[in-house]
Formats: sequence, structure tokens, C-alpha cells
Amino acid sequence: MTDRELVREAIEAKKNAYVPYSKFPVGAALLTKEGKVYRGCNIECASYGGTNCAERTAIFKAVSEGDRNIEAIAVVSDLDDYTYPCGICRQVIVEYGRDIKLIIGKSEEEFKVYTINDLLPNSFTPEDLEKKEAVKNNDI
Repeated sequence: MTDRELVREAIEAKKNAYVPYSKFPVGAALLTKEGKVYRGCNIECASYGGTNCAERTAIFKAVSEGDRNIEAIAVVSDLDDYTYPCGICRQVIVEYGRDIKLIIGKSEEEFKVYTINDLLPNSFTPEDLEKKEAVKNNDI
């Protein structure tokens, strides 16, 4: 699947956004290394802490179906500018790999490509917990 096609999937996902409070729909499309696509949209809640971003919706759908090998995630909104993942989404994305490609789109024709490591350098990952356990067990 091309980057453009994944952006198109994110645009379609955005149509399902439930955003009665912010009026700011966001769509995401996640591509697994096996070629499967999971769509996600932001879903708001009157208790704002219960709101979920599009990127995490797509990730949680994939993981709940047993797919953890994430290759890429495309993100789009209605802005005439690029909409980047929030900090929590960046942390959730890096949980599945530092090399995951992020395609940030304004449209099918205009998008930028990064890795999650570009957007969240020096992140805290599962490897850090492994180091902690190794220190605790005097393996380092």
C-alpha cells in the first residue's frame, strides 16, 4: 500500500469521528507489516478524560485483533495544515517500534513522512524496562 492510499484510508476513517465538543475530526489509518489496515477516528466523551484519539483507536483495534507489527500510521484532520499526534499517542506508537512510519497528511496529494523516532526522540520504551530489570538482577 502506498503512502497516498493510506492517507486516503485515514480520510475515510475521519468521517466516523464523534466530535460533538471540539468539532475537530481526526482520522487515522494503521498499516501492519502483513498488509492489513485498521482505521481509527477520534471519539469524544462529555467527561473529557474519556476521549480517545484517532491514532490510539486504530492501534487499539489492531492490538485487540492480535496485530502488533505496525509498519505505518497515517493521520489527517480538517485543518489546512498538518495535524501531528499528541504526546500520549506518540508514546503509545513508540511502544510498538521506533521505526514506525508516520504519514501526516493535509490531503492525498500533500503529506509529510517521518518515523516515530523523529517525532519522539529519546523516548521511554519497553527496552528501558528490560534494562531496569537487568540492573535489579545484577545482570549489567
